Amino acid sequence: QVQLVESGGGLVQAGGSLRLSCTASGVIVSANTMGWYRQAPGRQRELVATIASGGWTNYADSVKGRFTISRDNAKNTVYLQMNSLKPDDTAVYYCRREFWNNWGQGTQVTVSA
Repeated sequence: QVQLVESGGGLVQAGGSLRLSCTASGVIVSANTMGWYRQAPGRQRELVATIASGGWTNYADSVKGRFTISRDNAKNTVYLQMNSLKPDDTAVYYCRREFWNNWGQGTQVTVSA
């Protein structure tokens, strides 16, 4: 009965910011390692960031210093704050429950030059 629903995607100009949300049901996000992934056209899906149950975070080199993964336990939601966006960040962004391999449906992020 696990469901992950991403939202917050859209069109933004280069240098802009966007916050993605992953709202979970059937799972407590604070008890899991959660991840954000992205898949651009013609490319494989890649890991963007993770946050562990203890709060430890990891980031892909391409987004370090620009993106921040966080969670709101009361809302059972994981966020990805995306700053200084680049056209190369254009992709469908997915939320994942690590280990258990639950995925959301994805949300489109498009960064224009």
